[in-house]
Amino acid sequence: MAITSRAKPRRIGFLTSIKTKFTLMYFSVIAIVLVLMNTYFLTASRDVIFASKQSFIQSQSGTIAANLSDVFTTLTYEGVGQIISRLDLKGVTHVTVTGADAEPIYDVAIGSESPDSGYSPAEAHLALQGNSIFISRFSEGSFSSSAYTPVTGKDTGLIGVVYVHEYDSEQGQILIGLQSTIKSISFVILFLSIVMVVFMIWTIVNRITSVLKAIESVREGEYNYRITIRGKDELALLGDEFNSLTSRLHETEEIRRRFVADASHELKTPLASIRLLTDSILQNEHMDMPTVREFIADIGSEAERLSRITAKLMTLTRLDSKLSKEHSSVDMRHVVNQSLRMLRPLAKSNSVTLHADLQTGCVVDALEDDLHHVVFNLVENAIKYNRPGGDVFIRLTCSDGFIDLIVEDTGIGVPEDDLPFIFDRFYRVDKARSRVSGGSGLGLSIVRETVFEYGGSIEAKPRRGGGMHFRVCFPSSARDTISIPPASLPTDSQAGDAPADNTP
Repeated sequence: MAITSRAKPRRIGFLTSIKTKFTLMYFSVIAIVLVLMNTYFLTASRDVIFASKQSFIQSQSGTIAANLSDVFTTLTYEGVGQIISRLDLKGVTHVTVTGADAEPIYDVAIGSESPDSGYSPAEAHLALQGNSIFISRFSEGSFSSSAYTPVTGKDTGLIGVVYVHEYDSEQGQILIGLQSTIKSISFVILFLSIVMVVFMIWTIVNRITSVLKAIESVREGEYNYRITIRGKDELALLGDEFNSLTSRLHETEEIRRRFVADASHELKTPLASIRLLTDSILQNEHMDMPTVREFIADIGSEAERLSRITAKLMTLTRLDSKLSKEHSSVDMRHVVNQSLRMLRPLAKSNSVTLHADLQTGCVVDALEDDLHHVVFNLVENAIKYNRPGGDVFIRLTCSDGFIDLIVEDTGIGVPEDDLPFIFDRFYRVDKARSRVSGGSGLGLSIVRETVFEYGGSIEAKPRRGGGMHFRVCFPSSARDTISIPPASLPTDSQAGDAPADNTP
């Protein structure tokens, strides 16, 4: 006997869990945002201040150089002092004017004093080559900006350099304050992110865990287990689908159990009868021969019944397996005629009249044997559960790409409460009468499964005036060829090719 073992549950590592992955992903995004906030915005703000400093300092140094140019041939302390005293140099902390040798001639601090004027002879020599130079730095919370502008003398070329320096701690403090504010905001965002991540992870993992627990319960066979996931997101939809799945599994399991119980009961009944009859024969040594023959005939009947049940169970198993089969184009009129020929003796013995109205050209893509089972079962039931002197009407029509087979009888009918269940396996409306007539409760189940297999539909409803009305609908074949065995074609003497009225 083969034994199947359940696979060991997969172990979830710390780094492979959804919780860790989600946390790392979320904090990576937050880290990128915080880095951008603390670098990009500060860098952009600093660059804007540098640009404004350059414009201001170069404007001031250019103004001084313009006032000195074309006035002096040689720069002197007194002359430079007179020019600078007339200029508005607000915002500048140092002004230095050098000669052609880059040595300072005039140096004065204006306004607030800076720790260092920042003058560089090397930069002054570069300016004496005709270059305007701007230097700006941000350190220790202050901006230090300098500009070197060459001075052109009157008909003498370059005669010196104007150096202007600004030391601005106010805007430096503003930038430091902005940096501090951004850091505070970053800490707040980080704290809120941690709280949000913990809440989201707890919520998501809890919901996923509830689904996993539900799956484990269903795996153990608890098919009526249901989960409740609040919300309107994908996890809530997953919970709804899971509940729908478990409902389906529960229904399937109930059907399976009922099927096994019914099948066991159906098989046990003829076996018990066979055993009882054989025991009676074996235990009664003086039983007369007519009685023995009667018992043996009963044993044969029960064995035949057992064979019929087994065959129908095998047919249902084949239909359930959905095995692919090669279909051919089958003439439904031929199939109906063939079934009616086989059932005429039964109709005659039950005093039932068969009426057939069969249209030609009704072709279905299917197996002929399967269609025969459908027609035979419906007509057989219409005969068995009819009244003496009753009628069975069989109509076959085809139009608009569909083929309709209608079987009506004037029999005892089916109660309204039992109608929804007549296609269920082993279901019988009148169990006592079904056993007498040899019914197993599987015929209509086979009919329904066969019809569905070929894309058709079937409905059952009470007939006006009493009895039942069954309607089977198949898609008509698109092929031109029809599979009719020549040997089984009905002859003119057989009343199936035209509307038949077979009196018992």
